Parts: sequence; C-alpha cells; structure tokens
Amino acid sequence: MSVRTAVSSARRSGAARRLTYLTLTAVAFFSLLPLYYSVVVASRDNAALADIPPPLVPGGNFFANVARVFDTVPFALAMFNSVLVSGSVAIAVMFFSTLAGFAFAKLRFRGRNALLLLTVATMMVPTQLGIIPLYMLMVKLEWTGTMYALIVPALVNAFGVFFMTQYLSRALPTELLEAGRVDGCTTWGLFWHVVLPAARPAAAVLGMLTFMSVWNDYFWPLVVLTPEDPTVQVALSTLASGYVNDYVLGLAGTTLGTLPLVLVFALLGKQIIGGIMQGAVKG
Repeated sequence: MSVRTAVSSARRSGAARRLTYLTLTAVAFFSLLPLYYSVVVASRDNAALADIPPPLVPGGNFFANVARVFDTVPFALAMFNSVLVSGSVAIAVMFFSTLAGFAFAKLRFRGRNALLLLTVATMMVPTQLGIIPLYMLMVKLEWTGTMYALIVPALVNAFGVFFMTQYLSRALPTELLEAGRVDGCTTWGLFWHVVLPAARPAAAVLGMLTFMSVWNDYFWPLVVLTPEDPTVQVALSTLASGYVNDYVLGLAGTTLGTLPLVLVFALLGKQIIGGIMQGAVKG
C-alpha cells in the first residue's frame, strides 16, 4: 500500500512539474511574441505587411530601415539623452531612496512617522498637476531645453523611499546595526558597509523599475525639451506623426529603443535573482 502511495505521489509531482513548465513556457512565448513580431515587421517593407498570411520570419531590410530611422530623426542623440537621463535618475533614486529608507526604517527621530506619511501622501497627487509649476520653475532656473530639467526633479521619489523603507525594516536586523555600533562604526559607515549590501536586491528592483519608468516617459520631455534635442520616446512619436503611418519605420525605431531596457534587465537581473536565492538559503 505504501509503495502504491509513493508511486501515485511521484506521478502527481511529475504532472504538476510538467504543468508548471508548460505554463511558464506559454507565458514566456506570449510575452516575447510582440517583441519578436516587431523585429519581423522592422526587417520588412510596408508592402509585406499586406501579405496574407502575414510574414512570420524576419526579412532582409532591417539595417536599411534602421538607417532610415537615423536619417529621419536625430535618433542617436535621442538614445544618448535617454541613456544619460534614465541612468542618472536610476542611480540617484537607488542611492537616495536607500538612504531615506534606512533613516525611516532603523533610525529613531522626532516626526519620523509623520514625515513618512507625508512622503507617501505625495504619491496620491497626479503628476500632471505639477507640470505647470514645475515648468515655471525650470524657466526661472533657465533649465528648459537641457537635461537638468529631466534629471534633477526625479533624483528621488516617494515610491522609492516607501519601497526601501518597507524592505529594510524587515531585511535588515537591528542587531546587525547594534553590532556595528559596538565596533565603532558611524551612521554613515553603517549605511555604506551594512545597509547597502543588505539592500542590494531591492535596490536592483527599484533601479530597474525607475530606469524603465524614466525611459518610457513622454509627456515631460515633450514639454521641456526642444525637437532638436529629444529623448527616445519623443523621437519615436515623430516617426509615427506622418500623414501616412510608416509602421516599418516606427517599429524599427521601437526595436532599437527596446534594446537598452533588455540590457538593463540582463545586468540587474543577476542581482535580483542572487538576492532571492540568498534569502532562500537564509530562510
């Protein structure tokens, strides 16, 4: 009877494992399908889009279409601007949010809860309501048309502070900080040598989300920058603003604009997975 039970349990476990892999494969397939079909369209011409059935394999016009993208809009400059802004903002948000999260989670000072509540409350204010006063401030600072107008207002955000506060309040043992104090470590030394290593997985997630958010931002760069000095999203909107939509040209630019996001995920994904596995071992 026990042998039959063991065999039945093994069969159920194997079936559950196969179902899990099948589900993950299906999710990965449908997630990658739009990106793949963008590459297919970007490597064809507009006439091929009217074919029935539609093309399912890449063609041979990808590099020619990419050249048209760079000839139509200043796409190289747009890529540089987006990488500069997104990278700077992501690094700053990771650093300042971790610093603020450490203070809110582990330091004791008067008004801590009220300040954290006020910070979280700012997340409820729609971004569009602050566009006009923010633009007026940029005009007074003479930052319109410069990257400062995109970088400086986004150096820290309420979501990052709240996210790191919640993570550090659970992932960072108070005893570890007390041990550092006993060893003569200052508050800044604790942050640099204890808090930052412990916050690395959450900071990687926050950095990836921030990079994607800033990279995909369209409205504020459209307002504050000039058409001659755009970001990727503004340049892509220019590609799609013709009298007749050139889908091949637009998707060729979209494919190029997606590559930095894939690279950032590949770089930070190791930190995220490493942090998950470290937590699993400790648990």
